[in-house]
Amino acid sequence: MLTVSTPPMPIPGHIDPVPVPRALPMRSDGRIDLLGLSKANLRMALETSQLEPKQAKLRAKQLWHWIYNRGVTDFALMTDISKTMQPWLAQRFVISRPQVVEAQVSTDGTRKWLLRTDDAQDYEMVFIPDADRGTLCVSSQVGCTLNCTFCHTGTMRLVRNLTPAEIVGQVMLARDNLGEWPSQPDGRMLTNIVMMGMGEPLYNFDSVRDALGIVMDGDGIALSKRRITLSTSGVVPMMARAGAEIGVNLAVSLHAVTKEVRDEIVPLNRKYGIEQLLQACADYPGANNARRITFEYVMLKDKNDSDADAHELVRLLKHYRLPAKVNLIPFNPWPGANYECSTPERIRSFSEIVFGAGISAPVRTPRGRDIDAACGQLKTASEKKSRAELDRIAEDKMAALG
Repeated sequence: MLTVSTPPMPIPGHIDPVPVPRALPMRSDGRIDLLGLSKANLRMALETSQLEPKQAKLRAKQLWHWIYNRGVTDFALMTDISKTMQPWLAQRFVISRPQVVEAQVSTDGTRKWLLRTDDAQDYEMVFIPDADRGTLCVSSQVGCTLNCTFCHTGTMRLVRNLTPAEIVGQVMLARDNLGEWPSQPDGRMLTNIVMMGMGEPLYNFDSVRDALGIVMDGDGIALSKRRITLSTSGVVPMMARAGAEIGVNLAVSLHAVTKEVRDEIVPLNRKYGIEQLLQACADYPGANNARRITFEYVMLKDKNDSDADAHELVRLLKHYRLPAKVNLIPFNPWPGANYECSTPERIRSFSEIVFGAGISAPVRTPRGRDIDAACGQLKTASEKKSRAELDRIAEDKMAALG
């Protein structure tokens, strides 16, 4: 039995703070949600419900088309399924969408949705329209485990991973709102997906992989892997798997070029340092000049924005021979933040140094600031904590990182 004097059990250094998978509460109506199931699992769900295998194979193909190509959630609207089969399906299955708690539209056209899961957890997604594309920023977790000090989401407690259905559901809901069914490759408003919402995607690897597999499937949503970008703060052991098993574009939240500064603003750097991270980028499958790795770099006044920092960034990228693009992100303020945004002149000088070395370094135009939808601002408005509790959460995360 533990006594008061017994020291706490140490956290093994090689174990990452990944939440333990747990089953979600059963649906109150006892039905199975078909959204987010792979083709094989969709067929298995039908067979488990006593549909004979040949029939299950046919119905699974039909359902996949209606769910992911047509966006239909009502079995009664599936015209090639018999009228006797439709109620049989409706009694046993459901095709869900996330519950919308609040939807906001920025003055620049950016849209943000506050969503709620069946077990009453809140998370957010953002749609950013541009003249030549429309990008959906998708969340992978409720909260975040990383505690990056410049990021509002980092002040949240990590609650749990999102399921494949909850990740795919964000894409489905956005297309519902944009009126983009049936699915077609031309004329879409939603052309790109970035896994840059709440959470660290590589700490929810299986669900992210399975969800993006559905999004990229040619029989349904059919979004090319070249139009999907996964962003990581540097979970080095999972990066090779991401390249091999998902194969989408890679973005890395770099934000600093020295150990001292990155340890402060991206604490994961204490576990996987800059050199390890950049080597993992150099080894990332499929990275080349046609599919460059994007390095995200938030501009923090007097912290990481000097000319010396810019020159060191160039040196590092060239040393590891990385096919790189650097996105310079003006810091987006949020209540309680300890940083200020670099001045426009400082950002311009930084960009010119990197461009001068032959590396693209555009300055990202902040979008959706007025509705807290800009980069680093996502945090569910329903969660309010005292400063002391936020400090305690930060200390817990630091301890978990070792």
